[in-house]
Amino acid sequence: MTEYLFLLLMFFTCELLYFNFAKRFNIVAKPNSRSSHNNDTLLGGGIVFYISMLTFFVVSKFQYPWFFLALSFVAITSFIDDIKPYSSKLRLFFQLFSMVILGYQIGIYEYSWFLIVTFIVVAGGILNTFNFMDGINGMIGLNAFVVSGALWCINRFYCYFIDEQIINYLLLALIVFNFFNLRKKPICFAGDVGAISLATIIVFLLSMLIIKTNNIAWISLLAVFGVDTVLTIIHRLILKENIFEAHRSHLFQLLVNELKFSHLLVSVIYAVIQAVIIVGLIISRQFALFYLIGVILLLSIIYYVLVKKYFYLHQLSRNAQK
Repeated sequence: MTEYLFLLLMFFTCELLYFNFAKRFNIVAKPNSRSSHNNDTLLGGGIVFYISMLTFFVVSKFQYPWFFLALSFVAITSFIDDIKPYSSKLRLFFQLFSMVILGYQIGIYEYSWFLIVTFIVVAGGILNTFNFMDGINGMIGLNAFVVSGALWCINRFYCYFIDEQIINYLLLALIVFNFFNLRKKPICFAGDVGAISLATIIVFLLSMLIIKTNNIAWISLLAVFGVDTVLTIIHRLILKENIFEAHRSHLFQLLVNELKFSHLLVSVIYAVIQAVIIVGLIISRQFALFYLIGVILLLSIIYYVLVKKYFYLHQLSRNAQK
């Protein structure tokens, strides 16, 4: 317990030191037509996720070196993007390359080329999904806490698939980040460095669980945002929009920006739904694949009904800004 209190204090200190750095060099998220916030907010607060993994890497005597290499690569390139944005295609290349590195740690290259390509593509999609969560107060931190907490429980009580300490360190970092982000007027957003780093960590943990149990249904831990993201991409393709351009077409963005739900309410709703899905998965794990299919169908129906009814508000808002 003393160790974790010390780490929590250390992560808080690192976060506060970073805030001073961000203020000095003006690393700030400024509101624009694609954002969901109205005030200048410090960017890059999610750097604490990388700091937590760096700490784990040293304390564990350099466990999971390929994972840490992939995480370091994506964190550095993402932090550069926070400071001076570069093209979305170059950003995507860096993210996919980091997943190629991560694959060595997971052991994905022992499988068929189809599974390798699927892993890289799906992992890249998860990275960008986490990136879109940032900007809605509490969304990325609260939902990641639910997923990480579930992974901790699974690792402790159901199937040991990873050194527990790595999840403990991540949960401590999430407590620190949520303290500054899970509020009506957030002090910081995760930034690319935080969102992409966090996604890389979750991808690593979830992939290790799936391979250990040989059960793809554990992807249900990311079902809520997974369905939202995939259907949003399909919807944008139908509208003939460039899916590589920044947007605010996700259902959670529609709820916040057009229907005027509070950021915190939407974040809590998404987190609670995901938590319920996870509990259901654990209870019905003997029928996990059928459960996954049912969850995807139910979430898809909810997405379709809400978007069909309210998406016109987004179009009206976008046209008014042109």
